[in-house]
Amino acid sequence: MLDPVVTLAVRAAFALLFAVAAWHKLRDRAGFRAVLAAYRVLPERVVPAAGVAVAALEGTLATAWLAPGAASVAAPATAALLAVYALAIGVNLARGRRTIDCGCGVGGAAQPVGEGLVARNALLAAGALATLRPTTPRALVWIDAATVAGVVAVAACAWTAAHALAAAAARVRAVDARRAAPAEAPR
Repeated sequence: MLDPVVTLAVRAAFALLFAVAAWHKLRDRAGFRAVLAAYRVLPERVVPAAGVAVAALEGTLATAWLAPGAASVAAPATAALLAVYALAIGVNLARGRRTIDCGCGVGGAAQPVGEGLVARNALLAAGALATLRPTTPRALVWIDAATVAGVVAVAACAWTAAHALAAAAARVRAVDARRAAPAEAPR
């Protein structure tokens, strides 16, 4: 059995994650459509509608994670969405397409797809499904609320830092690749 604070912290973290993800996609709809089209897993004509649908689904999941008793729906839906994301990334990795933007960066920082993102999505899906485990019945006190808030704040900072580092590493690799490429002979 899980302590209720663990379950509440995970639920709050998923709510924040999906709220930010939906906002990011809605704020730059054209940019997200371009990212979605670059994956080349959907027919071009459905990409605009799919972009809106993904943002709406993420917004709905953010709300569902906060709704009392909705974890039984939010957890498997989250795991399924993350599996779809992992599958789309995996398809592109199998095609040798490693330079496309994953679309998950915050603040417009591009981050190329990679095996790490597939693993990250699998871990997140497992975390979502873990919230379905029974919790220890106990009364919650003020320190529990402070703990949940602290865990979510630390998780958000770690998530943002990890994405910023991954985006910076991609930029460094791109500069190194340009420097290592042989110079083109003059014509």
